[in-house]
Amino acid sequence: MKLASLKQGRDGVLLVVSKDLSRAVRADDIAPTLQAALDDWNATEPKLQERYKQLNAGSATDTFTLDMAQLASPLPRAYQWADGSAYVNHVELVRKARGAEVPESFWHDPLMYQGGSDSFIGPREPIRMADTAWGIDFEGEVAVITGDVPMGCNSDQAAGQIRLLMLVNDVSLRGLIPAELDKGFGFFQSKPSSAFSPVAVTPDELGEHWQDGRVSLPLLIDYNGEPFGKANAGVDMTFNFPQLIAHAAKTRPLGAGAIIGSGTVSNKQNTEWGSAIAEGGVGYSCIAEVRMIQTINSGKPETPFMNFGDTIRIRMEDAAGNNIFGDIDQQVEQYVGP
Repeated sequence: MKLASLKQGRDGVLLVVSKDLSRAVRADDIAPTLQAALDDWNATEPKLQERYKQLNAGSATDTFTLDMAQLASPLPRAYQWADGSAYVNHVELVRKARGAEVPESFWHDPLMYQGGSDSFIGPREPIRMADTAWGIDFEGEVAVITGDVPMGCNSDQAAGQIRLLMLVNDVSLRGLIPAELDKGFGFFQSKPSSAFSPVAVTPDELGEHWQDGRVSLPLLIDYNGEPFGKANAGVDMTFNFPQLIAHAAKTRPLGAGAIIGSGTVSNKQNTEWGSAIAEGGVGYSCIAEVRMIQTINSGKPETPFMNFGDTIRIRMEDAAGNNIFGDIDQQVEQYVGP
């Protein structure tokens, strides 16, 4: 099943979207918003599945052509957004570039930060920032939306609470990160609003590509219209989504609609640290990784972070080339203040 939120009010209007992403039908008679559907999932999910079946069969009424520009992120705001760093290769690169080793604990205790969730960006809305000196970067990720997760659950129990999957552009301000981390209190200003794919899907939509709590498909990233990354989200993922959820719920329950991110998708590839698509590799899911590799190889970064006017497109296709989630397609614009 595929669900989306039509822009309207703060929380949007729930839509059911066809498998090929071409058509949609309102579902606000079942639940007014996606959050409301998640709050009562046992009752709403069968009804939404039936409408999805009718939509794909051509028997649903009041359908309309889907315009991705009219969609908010599936959850325009959420009660919880916690982002992990499940691909330890990404962490290794960052630390190696500054001459630091990865602590042994990183291989069995996930990294995770709690992000702002009250103002997500729409998948076709611009990334507005006041200053390029902040080091504007994109981060291509996968995320899950959970049901109610009890505190202290194990990963098997957590797996049963995965309701939906999405793609993420976790916007990062690299120039602000070091000073924030030096305070010893974590990210805040350096992690502005994130954007999510237009459509969220139930795990069964991925078929055999949803394995062991991982999405085993390439995450396709175009930067300024050129292929930049195609790392496989199922490869080199040290912690799967059930493990990330259980980590987040160790000391607190997670409410329905909590979003848990994978962190930047990163593959080691055929060399120690990977290579660009132009060099026969699978590329990267953020600019920072390219800069780290340049630093490791030549002592300094060469690739700049994003400038005003730069574009980023993030998507995922199945084995037949069908777009699964729709595109995150954004441009960086200058923010001039309220």
